[in-house]
Amino acid sequence: MWLVFALLSAVFAAATAILAKIGIQSMDSNLATAIRTVVVLIMAWGIVFMTGAQCNIPNITAKSWIFLILSGIATGFSWLFYFKALQLGDASKVVPIDKFSVVISMVLAFIILKEAVTTKTVVGGILITLGTLVMVL
Repeated sequence: MWLVFALLSAVFAAATAILAKIGIQSMDSNLATAIRTVVVLIMAWGIVFMTGAQCNIPNITAKSWIFLILSGIATGFSWLFYFKALQLGDASKVVPIDKFSVVISMVLAFIILKEAVTTKTVVGGILITLGTLVMVL
């Protein structure tokens, strides 16, 4: 089931890039990011309340709060830089560089999360890196 969600994530990420590129043509990229963030916020909390997940808020640990807040800060910076890059550059070049985060995430997962380094993941990471370079050069 995770694969279906991952594929849907990829489809919506692609739609995000194209829709954002069109939407930010004549406006400040930071304002565009703020508008997008409000929409995401409303959607996320709407789903929380529709599913009844808000009942779990008291059970969130301090560690989870800290890391979710840090993740939110990282997301904010990622979105701000992404929208600015989309505004200034071609989507066909910005998006592959943004998706290079896959390789960076793999390296961080190996180092921080102590996930297994396999030949398959190393070769995949190298191919993604080469693919990114081919697309942006």
